[in-house]
Amino acid sequence: MAAICHGVQILISAGVIRGRKATCFIGIRDDLKSAGVQYEDKEVVVDGNLVTSRNPDDLYAFGRELIRKLR
Repeated sequence: MAAICHGVQILISAGVIRGRKATCFIGIRDDLKSAGVQYEDKEVVVDGNLVTSRNPDDLYAFGRELIRKLR
């Protein structure tokens, strides 16, 4: 499972992210925290099968971790 920028809002709505570690666009950080997620301000956060990233500036790190997971 992977999400970048505002993509974590879908995971919040689906109820599949509570209790996980993740990052997101700074403007929805409080939404993530309110959903019971441990927010980390890093370019990419990996928690098991979940890979999240903050914004398009972090695409290299996001892609790197996705490739690691797909291998």
